[in-house]
Amino acid sequence: MTANHTTVVSAPGKVLLAGGYLVLDPSYHGLVVGTTSRFYTVIQPGKAGTIHVKSPQFESDATWTWTASVNNGNLDFAATDAVSAKNKFVETCLRFSLQVIQQRMGTAVLNDYLQQGFEITIVGDNDFYSQRAQLSKRQLPNTAEALASLEPFCNTHSTLGSVHKTGLGSSAALTTSLVGALFTHFGAASLTNADDKVLIHNVAQFIHCFAQGKVGSGFDVSAAVWGNHRYTRFNPSFLSSIMKDNVDPSELNKALDPSITSWDNVVTPFQLPPKFELMLGDVDAGSHTPSLVGKVLAWRKSKPEEANALWNELGGMNAKVEQHLRELSTMAAADSAAYHAVLEKCSKAKASEWDKLDESPIVQKMKQLATDFLKVRAHLQDMGTLSDVPIEPKEQTRLLDACMDIEGVVMAGVPGAGGYDAIFCIVISEDAKLRVRSLWQSWKELNVGPLLAQADDKGMEAVALESVDGLARLL
Repeated sequence: MTANHTTVVSAPGKVLLAGGYLVLDPSYHGLVVGTTSRFYTVIQPGKAGTIHVKSPQFESDATWTWTASVNNGNLDFAATDAVSAKNKFVETCLRFSLQVIQQRMGTAVLNDYLQQGFEITIVGDNDFYSQRAQLSKRQLPNTAEALASLEPFCNTHSTLGSVHKTGLGSSAALTTSLVGALFTHFGAASLTNADDKVLIHNVAQFIHCFAQGKVGSGFDVSAAVWGNHRYTRFNPSFLSSIMKDNVDPSELNKALDPSITSWDNVVTPFQLPPKFELMLGDVDAGSHTPSLVGKVLAWRKSKPEEANALWNELGGMNAKVEQHLRELSTMAAADSAAYHAVLEKCSKAKASEWDKLDESPIVQKMKQLATDFLKVRAHLQDMGTLSDVPIEPKEQTRLLDACMDIEGVVMAGVPGAGGYDAIFCIVISEDAKLRVRSLWQSWKELNVGPLLAQADDKGMEAVALESVDGLARLL
């Protein structure tokens, strides 16, 4: 048995276009898009008996070491120092992944790998972290061109605990890429096998929940595994029963097995229509998602009739937006020339004026999409008012309305739970993209910077080290 090879697994970040808050309830859906910004985990041979992990984008003590071996059938896993003991996220990933791998492959196989030891490097694309300090240090403006000039995986000039994140789901992408790399490196799963991908999803969901101390909606891990899709969450109750430090490994393996029907999450493939381009903006304010969610759920519990009525209206409108997007894709497939001709027309007018362009079904569908997404925003604003949570704060509303006033902008909104940390736009021309970026740069009320990430449906994948620009230099 040998592990003298290099394994690289990457997983994307996410944007929840529709379904914020509602995605916590299995009765509703979320429309999630994967991004071109990805996390990468590289596993290479290391020092016998040790697992050494490094994250070279961070300052001071961004290296951690554990020892691992199997004795009398039990995994002995321990941090070698106090710094390593503090990295609960990575430690949880390693410990539980190794337990499940042992259950699936046997003690002898796992021990052979562990005795050889391995070195793990984890990095995230620049968009996962705000690059404002980096640009300022280099006396560069906060523009897309300046961001594109930065080297890949550049140093954040901050510690892991103090880094300013942009809300793309870094912890879910990290967890998924690390779990996927461990299972792949040890030969316990293949990313080309559908059941194995489900296994990695289940393990990553459990670990992500455990590390965060609660069972979340799971759409971010789901996006990291599958990329774009409509997501319906799993029933959280069965995961709660195994969320304990000393869970029996055989019980854990059984609960995470792909064949278990308790995993009732539903992943329905989805694509943005042709020529629709996602743009993301990083707003320099930041909101703490768990506290926003907690307050909204407390309001729903205290005023169930009021909340449920609004959730049903919002759920219905989210479903309409998804349907419009799917129908536009169908129209594009049925008559590509007509579709592209209509988009060319729409790109030269504001969404509010599209109904004046002509009577064609494609124009009408574009108008319905833009109109119904404005209704989604209105419902989210109502939810924010009723729950006293800044889901789409007034400052964001003014900025998003200004974006919608640009020719060729289809949708503009706050992703996921909202708050002050990000916005997205969907545009249908290069000119619209340039105008949106120009608006963001000149906007005075909020400090808005572009991100380079675009929509991408690839999901988790194994890649060759040399295919990722700038990765080899960090090893």
